Amino acid sequence: MPAAPAAPAVKRDRTHYLYIAVIVAVALGIAVGLIWPDAGVQLKPLGTGFVNLIKMMISPIIFCTIVLGIGSVRKAAKVGAVGGIALGYFLVMSLVALAIGLVVGNILHPGDGLHLTNALKATGHSQVDSEALGPVDFVLSIIPTTFVSAFTEGQVLQTLLIALLAGFALQAMGSVGQPVLRGVEHIQRLVFRILGMIMWAAPIGAFGAIAAVVGSAGLDALKSLAVLMLGFYVTCVLFVFIVLGALLRIVAGLNILTLFKYLAREFLLILSTSSSESALPRLIAKMEHLGVSKAVVGITVPTGYSFNLDGTMIYMTMASLYIADALGTPMSVGEQIPLLLFLLLASKGAAGVSGAGLATLAGGLQSHKPALVDGVGLIVGIDRFMSEARALTNFAGNSVATVLIGTWTKDIDKDRMRQVLAGELPFDETTLLDEGGAGTPELPEQREELAKA
Repeated sequence: MPAAPAAPAVKRDRTHYLYIAVIVAVALGIAVGLIWPDAGVQLKPLGTGFVNLIKMMISPIIFCTIVLGIGSVRKAAKVGAVGGIALGYFLVMSLVALAIGLVVGNILHPGDGLHLTNALKATGHSQVDSEALGPVDFVLSIIPTTFVSAFTEGQVLQTLLIALLAGFALQAMGSVGQPVLRGVEHIQRLVFRILGMIMWAAPIGAFGAIAAVVGSAGLDALKSLAVLMLGFYVTCVLFVFIVLGALLRIVAGLNILTLFKYLAREFLLILSTSSSESALPRLIAKMEHLGVSKAVVGITVPTGYSFNLDGTMIYMTMASLYIADALGTPMSVGEQIPLLLFLLLASKGAAGVSGAGLATLAGGLQSHKPALVDGVGLIVGIDRFMSEARALTNFAGNSVATVLIGTWTKDIDKDRMRQVLAGELPFDETTLLDEGGAGTPELPEQREELAKA
């Protein structure tokens, strides 16, 4: 027995070196982007390829997590309650993020005194993405063409729908469905093992992504738009540490820095790839390991990635005000609020669009206030740098939301959470699953329900 824990310790050490390599790769990427910008831009496929490898695993991981979560809960109403609380919370926090961005944007007025050229106007109009969907089309797009196409098209909400249907069906089957659940559990183990293998390519992906960003933007864009960037970063920090931090302390009694320390590697991964999706599978695994039930994790995390975009809300607010000021047509508060509420809805319709932040902003302005689309070209140069702050804020919001909703629904093991955050139950970086089973053990109430069944 003493020899058993020794093997995981060696594996954890290896992954520790992996993330040190990611930090080194980011530094090298910045250097290449600054010294040889053209070469840096050519390295972009390295970053794109790594993020695509991660995205390849998202649909099967979400499917397995939700099916196992719902299939192990005996009361369907409990799953519905989790979904209702999650959507209500996401809406409220999106409005709070919009309000904070509105206040800071009106204080800073970062767009004053800028000049718009015809080239920038054309660049702005080119960002209007025809893929963005209206509300009705968006709802219809959640329904996949076939049962299998949900996995092949990479649409998170389509996978979520199929997984919910499968989970409820297995729940209704009772003991007859147990062999299927065990099969899904083995598939989950396989998928997480593959993800663990893919993570070894993280340094290469981080190097290529950062080199391309720095090489394409350069220092000139950063200097000219420093006020907007810094204002956006400060706003995101205030939102995360004051609003989310206070909520986490009041509701769950947890220090937000302690939670972020536990998720430090995921934040590093997002920072190096500018994509919050690159950390989605690991967030699911880590939240289950933390002690949040499978049902809460399976519903909250995937749904949050489409509906709980706090960083994107702040970005669209400040960018809209910046563009209006830069064009010499500042908006009154009476004009700002309807536009921002429209962008709040538009962001849901473009949740699955690549580069959703800039595309959603351009598409929303095109629909609601076309004159402002000319100014979107002003922020194209620094959008990728702002994208990192958007992704980090979105990820922080979804990690906090998972703990809060688990607390509200009493589907979180507080003792386990304390042990995990204290380092007494380390996360297995190799399998991304707990020893002896897929995901976190059932809560006491779930064990009682399973025993009765």
